[in-house]
Amino acid sequence: MTAPIPHSPVAIVGGGQAGLSVSHHLAQRGIDHLVFEKHTAAHTWATQRWDTFCLVTPNWQCDLPGHRYDGPDPDGFMKKDEIVAYLQAFVAKVKPPIREGVAVTRVVRRDDGLFAVQTSDGDYTADEIVVASGGYHTPIIPRMAEKLPGAIAQIHSNQYRNPAQLPDGAVLVVGSGQSGAQIAEDLHLAGRRVHLAVGDAPRCARFYRGRDVVTWLADMGYYDMTVENHPLRDGVRDNTNHYVTGRDGGRDIDLRRFATEGMQLYGVLEDYADGAFRFRDNLKRALDQADRTYNSINAAIDTHIAKAGIAAPAQAPYTPVWEPDAPVTALPLEGSGITSILWCIGFTPDFRWLDASVFNGAGHPKHRRGVTAEAGISFIGLPWLNTWGSGRFGAVGRDAEHLAQVIEARLGTGDAAMRVAV
Repeated sequence: MTAPIPHSPVAIVGGGQAGLSVSHHLAQRGIDHLVFEKHTAAHTWATQRWDTFCLVTPNWQCDLPGHRYDGPDPDGFMKKDEIVAYLQAFVAKVKPPIREGVAVTRVVRRDDGLFAVQTSDGDYTADEIVVASGGYHTPIIPRMAEKLPGAIAQIHSNQYRNPAQLPDGAVLVVGSGQSGAQIAEDLHLAGRRVHLAVGDAPRCARFYRGRDVVTWLADMGYYDMTVENHPLRDGVRDNTNHYVTGRDGGRDIDLRRFATEGMQLYGVLEDYADGAFRFRDNLKRALDQADRTYNSINAAIDTHIAKAGIAAPAQAPYTPVWEPDAPVTALPLEGSGITSILWCIGFTPDFRWLDASVFNGAGHPKHRRGVTAEAGISFIGLPWLNTWGSGRFGAVGRDAEHLAQVIEARLGTGDAAMRVAV
């Protein structure tokens, strides 16, 4: 006799804060489910962040289901170890039915309508699949990396821990999003010679007119604006996050100021050829655009303050403290002192294990608030799943509750939760 294949009404793929939040809300509804996590619950925060990593949003925004931040510093920014402890406490509260160390290798719908779930621990079936593995899977390393001399150490941002792990010498940081800007600062503060290839990431102030900018924006409803109500609609999901830091109590990241202190800035790195790095002539445009975004956010806060009649100290717009000279579009490796490169240019999604027509041409899921057009397949934990906070601790719980409601309605009150596939 063939042994029955274990069945769960809901299979959640990914045991980070998103998957755990869905688990919490399903448990609240009495819906049986399993969480599959190929490593350990919420492992990414402990294993893929640098030593000085901290949140860029205030602690008060940490509001996972039934697990609001209640520490002594709500306006501060939790450091890496504190974040890990916060999430470990969340796991202890949720008590999820989790299969740690179990990788999901393929999901496909069977002829009977159930999903076949193939894992490193055997086969399962499910009525519903919740993809909670995020969208940052495969580190982007450009093909030009293959042309660099083998003596140059190359790592991706998810491998960076501290300056001491890199060989002595100058470091080329490629990318100026949140990770690139913060890692460049980390190296700069450690006294390392830093070359930074600047991208098109915007920036924002840490504090403005007496308060954290995040607090102002929350009061203004920015974190509750949905994709449908955003001027860019679905296009907002392609936006790069603003660079800022919560380090040492929080401050701006001003690349121009770093330049006055010796950091070398360039435009986008386009190639390595004939022994030299080749940069795009876009540095001035990139810095100017980042500053325009910075000042436009502050101007929106000014308008809010004026309309609401709020008493707040005046503050002038940001003015550049440094301007680039003639653009440097080529930097010979020899003589530069560069001994290592940090690739901080993001990740590509990898959902090849999910055999379903729910993706666009770039491999990103097509959905509305996580619910796809194929019944039974949902996503959570993606940036701008529904609002700006969807990919953060602040709003993932609301998204999880919504998915739990959808799943509850789809499962109904029949025997879907009782089926066992054979």
